[in-house]
Amino acid sequence: MDKEFFEKKKASNAALVAEYEKRIYDLQQLLEISKSFSSALEFSALVESILYVCMCQMRVLSAGMFCMDNIDSNTLTLSSNYTGFELDPAITYEISEKHPLFTLLDSENRAFTLNELKKKMPKTVDLSVITSLSPTLIVPMKYQNHLNGVMVIGDQIDLGEPIGFDDDDKKQIYDIATLASMAINNTILIERSSTDMMTHLKLKYFFYKSLEIKMNLAKQHDIPISVIMFDIDFFKKFNDTYGHACGDIVLQRVAKLIQSGVREQDLAARYGGEEFVVMLYNTDAEGARNVAERIRKSIASEDLVYEGTHMQVTISAGFAVFAPTEEDKTSISPSQLVGLADKALYVSKRNGRNCVTFADPKLLEFQNTSKE
Repeated sequence: MDKEFFEKKKASNAALVAEYEKRIYDLQQLLEISKSFSSALEFSALVESILYVCMCQMRVLSAGMFCMDNIDSNTLTLSSNYTGFELDPAITYEISEKHPLFTLLDSENRAFTLNELKKKMPKTVDLSVITSLSPTLIVPMKYQNHLNGVMVIGDQIDLGEPIGFDDDDKKQIYDIATLASMAINNTILIERSSTDMMTHLKLKYFFYKSLEIKMNLAKQHDIPISVIMFDIDFFKKFNDTYGHACGDIVLQRVAKLIQSGVREQDLAARYGGEEFVVMLYNTDAEGARNVAERIRKSIASEDLVYEGTHMQVTISAGFAVFAPTEEDKTSISPSQLVGLADKALYVSKRNGRNCVTFADPKLLEFQNTSKE
């Protein structure tokens, strides 16, 4: 009798130990996931990181996220970083906070299967924004009890094991979604605090931080990075002649044209006053020259009208390239790279403005590449 009792007790303790070990492992996993989310400075990079983690943890090939692109938004939009889903062009993939689906997910603290979600919603409610994706799981992302995102997870990969998500899987993905929601909120706050309210471009300190990160990546993968400095020609005359309101409009219009002239993976920032700076990832000297020229020409051809007066705005530019090699990967710092571009900009100013100058970081020689 005593032997049977102790055997049962032993088995019970072993099961308890196994359960605690699983909890510890899950907590360690969540800690590592939280660290990976915290390392992403940019919103797009964070979304990619979140989806990658979810796909790995849930063993799926498709995942997507509806999220708010700013704190004041009242609509969840499917991020362009989704993977594995085929979208219906007839459907607008947005969930308004007035939609019953938003209300349901805002009130729940768990993951849903598609069938569970359908049973919770009245049949008259249009769920095509979700059902057209045919997800296996729909996961609310909540921060401080408020919905700020929805994750959709596709089918599991067939690895020869039973396919399907059990309660532990649902809890795990909900915990991940909660961490992701916190990271998204923090990233939006960081982006807001690092954005110039006048031009809606990034601020100088954020630019330097991002440039440092990208240059470290470039060293690892032998990828070139280019930096372009822009300065509005004779900017003072707009303020002196037409007033500061006119100067503000000039800044905003130039910033918009600069932003529209670069790719999503690039970074445009207001450096200070009438100066702007652009980082071009995986871009060599020829590519940087093309971008600088395209932006310069677009601004020069812009017909800016202020209170009935037509004004022409031009910019000068200088650019430098960081091209790491196996032999030399520590030759230049972010501030030195920007400094080279700034020196090239000075040469453009000296050579008559409205032109682009290249700074050779090795020879420290400058050559004028265009002037019209």
